[in-house]
Amino acid sequence: MYKLLTVEDVVRVPPAKLGMPIKKAVKQSLQEQMEGVMDKETGVIVAITNVESVGEGRLLPGDGSIHYVATFDVLVYYPTMYEVVGGEVIDITEFGAFVRMGPLDGLVHISQVMDDFVSYDSKNSIFLGKDSKRTVKEGDSVKARVITVSIGKNDYKIGMTMRQNGLGVLEWAAAKKAETKDQTPVTGENKG
Repeated sequence: MYKLLTVEDVVRVPPAKLGMPIKKAVKQSLQEQMEGVMDKETGVIVAITNVESVGEGRLLPGDGSIHYVATFDVLVYYPTMYEVVGGEVIDITEFGAFVRMGPLDGLVHISQVMDDFVSYDSKNSIFLGKDSKRTVKEGDSVKARVITVSIGKNDYKIGMTMRQNGLGVLEWAAAKKAETKDQTPVTGENKG
């Protein structure tokens, strides 16, 4: 889930940025220091969107930079349990499919790919459903549900499923909808 948070923190602005307007220098320093960083409490810091205020700067002994207390807005992404996410399959391995959902990747274990017996075709790097003949391959757009989340300081693990109704490769839903439409019985009475 994406969230926009307002944060207050100390920002180190190096001497090379001292000729810039203060808010611009603080924002660039924050972007360089924080964007893409994983935080155990808030998730991945995607973007610094706005610097609301900058306090008075302080010089520390032995450091030519200025340290400002700043209040700023941060866009973060933290996957939540049972959240339904859209993503793209970026890798298929014998044990599952890796799905990129925004700034993070999650794993759909082979047992969670579909409600069918699934085989792995290593030559073509795809999963194939025995009865349904459905496939999952790199580049497929999918919808999945987050079922496990473990985020540490430097690493994370996200488990997902595509076995529930309405989940899986987006083409599956379109094909099912077309199939259902073709099988809709025509009703009505002929009153002549």
